[in-house]
Amino acid sequence: MKAYERLLKYVVVRTPSDEESSTVPSSQCQFDLARLLKQEMEEMGLSDVFLHDQCYLYGKLPATLGLEDKPAIGFIAHMDTVADFCDHEIKPVLTENYDGGELALGDSGLTLSPDNFQHLKSLAGRTLITSDGTTILGADDKAGIAEILTMIERIQTEQIPHGTICVAFTPDEEVGTGASHFDVARFGADYAYTLDGDTEGEIQYESFNACKARFDVKGFNVHPGSGKDTMINASLVAMEINAMLPGMETSRGTEGYEGFYHLMSMSGECAKAQLNYIVRDHDKNFFEARKRTLRLIEKNLNAKWGEGTVTLTITEQYKNMAEIIAGCMHLIDSAKTACENAGVTPLVSAIRGGTDGSQLSFMGLPCPNLGTGGHAYHGPYEHITVEGMDKTVDVVVELVKLYAR
Repeated sequence: MKAYERLLKYVVVRTPSDEESSTVPSSQCQFDLARLLKQEMEEMGLSDVFLHDQCYLYGKLPATLGLEDKPAIGFIAHMDTVADFCDHEIKPVLTENYDGGELALGDSGLTLSPDNFQHLKSLAGRTLITSDGTTILGADDKAGIAEILTMIERIQTEQIPHGTICVAFTPDEEVGTGASHFDVARFGADYAYTLDGDTEGEIQYESFNACKARFDVKGFNVHPGSGKDTMINASLVAMEINAMLPGMETSRGTEGYEGFYHLMSMSGECAKAQLNYIVRDHDKNFFEARKRTLRLIEKNLNAKWGEGTVTLTITEQYKNMAEIIAGCMHLIDSAKTACENAGVTPLVSAIRGGTDGSQLSFMGLPCPNLGTGGHAYHGPYEHITVEGMDKTVDVVVELVKLYAR
């Protein structure tokens, strides 16, 4: 089976994770895909296939006879998607021989355009996979799942010699807790790669340091006609908070290794208000400085409006995995060689985000990230190509060959 055929089967199983949930997994629908994958893995003859009650799915392809002493290499992808644009049936659309220009996404009124996504011109002649424009596609990260299992099938069919190959599919990556309950010992790999990136050939071992920041503002509400020197309008204080942050240090105004403050949501009235941010920076010292800025805002506004007016809660999410990968750069060298062997240009870059590998690396499993061939994740413009997925499968097959030598 081709990787894209698996993708088409997986994306129609909706698996949005839930930011507001306190359960693991955050949404029960993720089990729908996990059970389908478990059956597929068993039918492929993988050993030690196990679906945990927290929706972590594990399996192994035992080493070829005589290669049991080779490093056990793992491949990981996540089953959940973002919740945005995922509230109804997903209908994948294939466009053969895409011309690299504007493409109407079904009857949604949206157009995939090279004016917004310049790389589209480089996809001319390929078979493009999109949604109908009313939902996400779900290639993030069901493309990674499809490519991993297609790699396993190809290893088996072509009888390619290999060391132990470990496979895992995780829940809740999109809400930042995908690796929180990952069983590294059960997984059994010495090293691993997540397949959760963009362009085929992408190799990433530097991620953001990341946290969430929530400001809760407590107002003092009286009749507006008698509010002189008495009223504290929580919504106006919330606006002050945002105005005190550097105006250009947003996700729109930054790139490369530049960090940012990103306002995710806000709500408010006179009596109370709340601002929810994510904070990101590759540099550990700059990241700590950003958190100090937030605490200084809390301190100064409480001094201005009264103690207890503003309460800041910072929740750590993940750290830059480069700190760990620096000690095993053979993972990056091997990935570059695998790309070259597969006829793919290696693209080493920093992630302007994070993956399960960010946390797993600090849990004792060094785990850089590889591209899947997908683009424009987390919205209705998401797309991937059949050819990009095929190339990614070629790359991971070459990786398996390298670690079997």
